[in-house]
Amino acid sequence: MVGYDGSVQANKAVEVSLSLAESLDCTVLIFAVARPPEPATSVEVEAVLDDAREHYEAAFKKILENATGHDVQITTDIAVGHPAEQIVHRAEQDKVDLIILGRRGMSLFEKWLLGSVSERVLRYAHCPVMVIR
Repeated sequence: MVGYDGSVQANKAVEVSLSLAESLDCTVLIFAVARPPEPATSVEVEAVLDDAREHYEAAFKKILENATGHDVQITTDIAVGHPAEQIVHRAEQDKVDLIILGRRGMSLFEKWLLGSVSERVLRYAHCPVMVIR
């Protein structure tokens, strides 16, 4: 499973996952999480989530086009909520063997830390987590 947010590191994580999956003959789930604004009105939430879905669907389409040279089965999905919580939950639900994440995400705040999402996933995941620089 790749936690995908559209960042440079997330794109590197996708590349690594495709190489690993090809050599290990396994599937890759590219998983994005749309985070609603807090606090938010229902109109604002709908607009943000619609924009996020469009953004990730376009990114997934590009990833799938670029992955045609790899002999790997790829699935994509988008959830809504806190990214770390959703990634850990989905990994447990799908019995994922490995989570691959970029070191830092898209937000400015996360650039100060290892990445609040990657740090939380490292802390709470039931399986190994690979963090890509």
